Amino acid sequence: MDEDEVTKVTLKSSDDETFEVEQEVANMSETIKNLIEDAAADNDVIPLPNVSGKDLGKVIEYCKFKVSSKKKNSDGVLMSEDEVKNWETEFVKVDQGTLFQLILAANYLNIKDLLDLTCFTVASMIRGKSPEEIRKAFNIKNDFTPEEEEEVRREHQWAFD
Repeated sequence: MDEDEVTKVTLKSSDDETFEVEQEVANMSETIKNLIEDAAADNDVIPLPNVSGKDLGKVIEYCKFKVSSKKKNSDGVLMSEDEVKNWETEFVKVDQGTLFQLILAANYLNIKDLLDLTCFTVASMIRGKSPEEIRKAFNIKNDFTPEEEEEVRREHQWAFD
C-alpha cells in the first residue's frame, strides 16, 4: 500500500446509514478498533446496532475534529487548547435528547474523551440546582411519597446542605 494512501473503514448505523471514515478517525473508538482487528476482510462493513445514523454522524464529526486537532496545519502550527475547548463547547450545544444519545453512543463505542465531554456538560447543567429544579430540567417524575422524600433527606443530609 502507498504510504500516502489512507485506509478507510465503513461503519453502518442501526438505521442502515453507512459512513466511510479514515481508520485513524474510527480508531478513536476502542469498540470499533477492536471490531476492525477482529474483521476477516479489509473491506468489511462494521455494524453498530446501538447507534443511529444521526448520532453516528455527530460522533464522527467529533472524532474527525479530535484527530485533526492533534495534527499541524499547513503553516506547521498545532491547534491551541483554547481553540479545541471553544469547538467542544459549541459541539455540545445540542438539545437534551441529542446530548443523552451522544452519551450512550460514546459509552457504547468506548470513546473516553467524548464520554467525558458529554457527561461534564450534563454535570454542568445540574450543578447548583435543587432536586426539584433537576427534575423539572430533565422532565423526571418524582415517584417518592412526601414521607419517603423526607426520609432520604434525613439519611443524606450532607447532600442537601
